[in-house]
Amino acid sequence: MKLNTIQANEGSRKVRKRLGCGIGTGHGKTAGRGHKGQKSRSGGGVKRGFEGGQMPLIQRLPKRGFTPMNKKVFQLVNVAQLSNLKAGSTVDAASLFEAGLIRNAVDPIKLLGTGEINVKLEVNVSAASASAIAKIEAAKGSVKLAEAA
Repeated sequence: MKLNTIQANEGSRKVRKRLGCGIGTGHGKTAGRGHKGQKSRSGGGVKRGFEGGQMPLIQRLPKRGFTPMNKKVFQLVNVAQLSNLKAGSTVDAASLFEAGLIRNAVDPIKLLGTGEINVKLEVNVSAASASAIAKIEAAKGSVKLAEAA
């Protein structure tokens, strides 16, 4: 293989449409916009959801519920997931992220009580369920709750 013989794969390079460049291009005159009408004009077209003056579907449907702007979203970790960690270690956001149990080390973490644990751990999380705390303490570990930001 030589550099001067390398070619792009078939179909990987698409030739752009040359609009309004004469009859020979196949896209001359109206440039693929058809004849007359709102969509053929420069700047023409309708906004998203517009239904020709009819009340749009999104406005006809009833609105339900409320989404709070500053809702706390926790990353959830179950007690059973911690049983794979080394005994006597400190479990915090950085160690959970490194173990691949959470998606980032910034968002608050909540420990849930699903599963069993028999490894002594010192856990530092933002929140924990009562059953999770009971199971960690039953395994001679400790849970320290940090203030969730």
